Amino acid sequence: MAGFDQRLGRSGWSADAATATISLEGIVTGWSEGARRVLGYRASEVVGRTAADLLVGREAGGFSPAGSQEWSGTAALRHRDGHRVELTLHAHPSLDGEGATQAFVVTATTGTPGSEHDRRMVEWAFAQSSIALAAYSAASGSWRLNPRAEADPLGEARADEGFLRCVRRVAEEAVPMRYEGVAPAPPDAAVPRRNWIVELWPVRDPASGEVAGVGTAAFDSSEQYAARQRLALLNEAGTRVGTTLNVTRTAQELADLAVPRLADFASVDLLDSVVRGEEPVPGPVDAAVVLRRVAHQSVTGDGLTVPEAAVDLGGIDTYPPFSPPARSLAGGRPVLSGREDPDFQRWVAAHEARAAVVREHGFHSVVATPLRARGITLGVAVFVRAKGSPPFQQDDLILAEELAGRAAVGVDNARRYTRERTNALTLQRSLLPRDLPKQAAVEVAYRYLPAGTGAGVGGDWFDVVPLSGTRVALVVGDVVGHGIHASATMGRLRTAVRTLADVDLPPDELLTHLDDLVTHLTSDDDSVVRELPYTGGVGATCLYAVYDPVSRICTLASAGHVPPALLLPDGTVGVVRLTPGPVLGVGGLPFEATELELPEGSLLAFCTDGLISRERDVGLGLDRLCEALASPAPSLETTCDAILADLLPESPADDVALLLARTRALHADQVADWALPSDPAVVADARAQTSRQLAAWGLQEAAFVTELVVSELVTNAIRYGDVPIGLRLIRDRTLICEVSDASSTAPHLRRARTYDEGGRGLHMVAQLTQGWGTRQTPTGKTIWAEQPLPVG
Repeated sequence: MAGFDQRLGRSGWSADAATATISLEGIVTGWSEGARRVLGYRASEVVGRTAADLLVGREAGGFSPAGSQEWSGTAALRHRDGHRVELTLHAHPSLDGEGATQAFVVTATTGTPGSEHDRRMVEWAFAQSSIALAAYSAASGSWRLNPRAEADPLGEARADEGFLRCVRRVAEEAVPMRYEGVAPAPPDAAVPRRNWIVELWPVRDPASGEVAGVGTAAFDSSEQYAARQRLALLNEAGTRVGTTLNVTRTAQELADLAVPRLADFASVDLLDSVVRGEEPVPGPVDAAVVLRRVAHQSVTGDGLTVPEAAVDLGGIDTYPPFSPPARSLAGGRPVLSGREDPDFQRWVAAHEARAAVVREHGFHSVVATPLRARGITLGVAVFVRAKGSPPFQQDDLILAEELAGRAAVGVDNARRYTRERTNALTLQRSLLPRDLPKQAAVEVAYRYLPAGTGAGVGGDWFDVVPLSGTRVALVVGDVVGHGIHASATMGRLRTAVRTLADVDLPPDELLTHLDDLVTHLTSDDDSVVRELPYTGGVGATCLYAVYDPVSRICTLASAGHVPPALLLPDGTVGVVRLTPGPVLGVGGLPFEATELELPEGSLLAFCTDGLISRERDVGLGLDRLCEALASPAPSLETTCDAILADLLPESPADDVALLLARTRALHADQVADWALPSDPAVVADARAQTSRQLAAWGLQEAAFVTELVVSELVTNAIRYGDVPIGLRLIRDRTLICEVSDASSTAPHLRRARTYDEGGRGLHMVAQLTQGWGTRQTPTGKTIWAEQPLPVG
């Protein structure tokens, strides 16, 4: 036995193998430990016995060691405990020094993978597997595929360079990998493309351990791939649909997302009330409702030009009750239809343009789903597939419903914003001047642009207010914030400014009164204070300027507002240097006025910060405004457009107000003034001087009324006022008579009784003129009366 074990060692066999040595006479001469484990006999129980004694029924036909040739075969041997053991036997002759056979070495293996039967079973399993299996030989570069792999895309994958690179990498690096691929498009459009996952692993030679080839197994992952694609599309819808508060844009985002990943053509039709921002009727919509096309997209179009569209953008369509879109609207659920559906055929045939498009592009499958959000129907989305694409399936119907639902929320948000914005714009425009009043002091042009983003309507405003003595007030302001509150606050401030302007207060005093008013507004509406960033105020700014064409003096005061730009007739341009005042509503801080003497033809540009907000530095924004203002332009209207084009982005983030004013001047031949002593006798002289001046101006027809007015006003100044007393006549669009004195006491109308000697003068002035009033001056007051020029 020891010699047997040594021989096994020299031949390279394992001492643990089931081996035995048998003499030429068939006697067992050696027995290994492996043989004991297989058959249960100890060596002492077997050695010396004939090998035939171990065979079941002593049938030795399965084993004949006679001769000197190597032999293999199967045999049934009896285990020590009596049960039958099927073994595969391999007999190898053992040679002596002269090359003659002296014994046989027999190895035995059980009927497991090494057997011929098992090898055939493995081949059968390979051939009959429902999984696409293949093996690649690294030596020959050949492939062996089972029938399933031949029929499925794994056979075609051998021509895919990406797959082949993966195979080579597995063979070279001896690491398993996974490859995902898409099968080529089938010739039949009714069959969808299939997706595959191929597992690849290295196949090693058991003896050498080297990689001999690559094994592959392919699995159809079409359903999993489609599910991942649907989830990815829904996830993308959350970021791509509803990015703006614009109804049309949101609808177009849905169409752009659906094509081509869900459909070859998509359209979105909305109710007209939704487009206008109005509230639709809750619940499903009757099939006869008129819809407006707001968006569509196709694989051959760009969203605006879509050759497959039977209805143009902005066009209207009424779907018949049997059509898929109408059925989805009436039922409130998505509808799947196609060319096999008689209703689909009727719907297509009823519209000539639609029928032509369906024939040309081979549209064969359609999904119509209502756009519903918060219990109301907004419109319908239609998805269509053309020739070359498979029909819609039930999973596509669910996906279309999910996409339409998400888009509907975005459309409804945009509709609500449109409604609120429209209301705020209506309120704001009702508070802003529609037409600027006629006046001769300045030539004006203006622009007002609401914010172009979701911030909402702001509180910017501007105004031009004619004042006495041909003067004019130029106003621009801004209420911080957006929405109805900002617009309402703007309206209150604009009304307050006009009221205070009628009192003819200097700019700094007017802003002081306006600041007090804002403080009261704040205390009356604490909710506004909580919404705005300024403590103790509503966060409003204002710039108030008064220009006098007689003196050519412009007086300005600012309450936290950006200063105006000034272009002089000689081309010099710059920003007006003002003493900045606090924002309105802060209270307790003074406002200071700045006076400028402007040459005739000077151009002032007033604006709100929305015009210069593109630059983070206000100074840089004002510099850009000066550059744009200095560019030659034929008119103020053209200058306005040029400034907006140069300074504004495509969609401004804030409201923009721009007011341009080119100054005019009244010359000496339009103004006459006299200083008068405090003597009642001078009244007659004042009437005479007035008469002569009117004659020089060719206004003799106005002499009678004007002399009465001069007589009354001069008399009151002498009787109740203080020196110095002055008389001034101004001829412009109207004839203005002004009498000034050093007293600050303002006269007022009163009802004169029957026997009163006075009290009728101002009443007579009010009856004879189209307007009269009093304004305070630094040295006292001025009483003025205005009458129309005679028609001649």
